[in-house]
Formats: sequence, C-alpha cells, structure tokens
Amino acid sequence: MLSVRPAGLVFDMDGLLLDTERLIRTEMFAVMAQAGLPMTEDDFAQLIGRPEPASRTIMQAKFGAGLDYDAMRLAVRERISAQWGPVRPVKPGAAALIEQARAMGIMCAVATSSEQALARAHLGHAGLIAGMHVIIGCDDVVMGKPHPEPYLAAAAALGLSPGDCLALEDSHNGVRSAYGAGMPVVMVPDLLPATPEIAAMTQAVAPDLMTVGRWLSDAA
Repeated sequence: MLSVRPAGLVFDMDGLLLDTERLIRTEMFAVMAQAGLPMTEDDFAQLIGRPEPASRTIMQAKFGAGLDYDAMRLAVRERISAQWGPVRPVKPGAAALIEQARAMGIMCAVATSSEQALARAHLGHAGLIAGMHVIIGCDDVVMGKPHPEPYLAAAAALGLSPGDCLALEDSHNGVRSAYGAGMPVVMVPDLLPATPEIAAMTQAVAPDLMTVGRWLSDAA
C-alpha cells in the first residue's frame, strides 16, 4: 500500500500512539454530566484532533457561560490520573513500529494537538520518546490542526520536505492537516471512521499500526 519508503514518519499522539481518546471521552462525559451539561458523541467528535484553544472555543460556544472550561479540563485530567497515574495506555504496535523505523534509518517525529510538555511527559512514561527525533506540540505552532502548520513544522525540523515523509493519523482533522501540508498520510482510525472525503486524502486506511509496519517493510 506504500509505493515509496518515506525518509521520515510523523506520528500523531492521542488516538494513534496512545489509546487516550476513549479515556478523555469517558471522563469528559462524566464531568460534564455532573455539571448538568451532558455531551453527545457528536459534541466530542468535533474536538478530536484539535488543539486545546480550538476545543475551548467549540465547547464554550456549545455550552455557554454555564461551562467553567478550565475547571472541567482539570477535573478530566485528575480523573484519568487517578486511574492511570502518569502512564497512558499504548496502542498495539506503536513501540514496534517506532523501533522498526529506527532500524530502517527512518527519522521519526510527533505532531500533536497536545502541549509540548504534556506530550513529552506522556511519551516518556510510555517508553516511546527515545525513538523521536522531533516533537511538535500545539504550543510550538501558531495554527493547530486541521491547519497544515504542525506537519510543515515537523518536516522542517526533521530537515525533510513534506513529500518525503509519511504522516500517521487517526483523526479527520489530523488527516486534513497532513494533506494540506503536502505530506502523504495513512489513517489508522480510532474513534472516527474514514469517511469518503477523508479517505480520498489518504494513501491508505490501515486497521492498525501492525499493518502499517508490514506496508513499510514492503515499500521500495
């Protein structure tokens, strides 16, 4: 499914390397319900793959003055930390794919909608940070996903052109970001399926990261 072996892999983090989107959704729904502001699946879907400032704007527009966004966000993090401590669950195949890339001489980066410090902490606790040459957080760019800037910044930091990299994404906004940057992208769906519109922006849609690893091995 990959005709050319990339010089760089640029990973999303939440929902792609770390199985965190489900945790966030579950705890956000619980916190919002306690506040008398129940969310729907469609409400949460709008947040997936977006940086925190954009999520704040969307949530405040939806729920108005009754929402203390900062208090909600803190409560969600505290509930997740109470269950998991500093560690977040790793997606199957994530560590193996990063190690495979290293063995193949492919540079790796992360372009995430999480803040730089948070991304480094989560990747570090997950044992994934050593394989990364570059980490681009939402606070490292002016425009977050779905704008192309995160993937353009990741490619530039790797010293590669976007076309020589491959983006791996689970979200629609992430796919749009990579595609807009001129970077080939494979979607590995998590909470959101690949719609026809989104699939048309990808090189392929993979069921999991193990499949991506096999495609990488087969690429010329």
